[in-house]
Amino acid sequence: MFIGEYSTTIGDKNRILIPKRLRDEIQGRVIITRGYERCLIVFDSKRFENFVQEINKRPLLSLNVRDTKRFILGGAQEVEIDSQGRFVLSEQLKNFAQIENRVVFLGVGEWIEIWNEDSWIKKLDSLASEVSDIADRI
Repeated sequence: MFIGEYSTTIGDKNRILIPKRLRDEIQGRVIITRGYERCLIVFDSKRFENFVQEINKRPLLSLNVRDTKRFILGGAQEVEIDSQGRFVLSEQLKNFAQIENRVVFLGVGEWIEIWNEDSWIKKLDSLASEVSDIADRI
């Protein structure tokens, strides 16, 4: 299971180091795609296949299903992790998540999110002020 929050910087040629604790949980290929709230979502191959199977259980006639497939699957890219645990983030995904220099990796169970650090700080502040209400809605 992916857990924890880790800050890092994006390096030359858009290289990012996946924190070791998260990297140790990854099995197989790595897929990165657009996420909600302008973050990126990182899956390993097994978790990505499980996620796609869940989406595929829904009726194709639903516009929400088609839009989800367009957004998530259409934006997905397989990346190669080098021997030091780094990967190259595409310009397309970097621009989508508004990533400039500092990023936050967030382990959220079945996937990892990558946030622009400033965006994550704002989101975390919002979550902190609403956490009781959110818990009640669950």
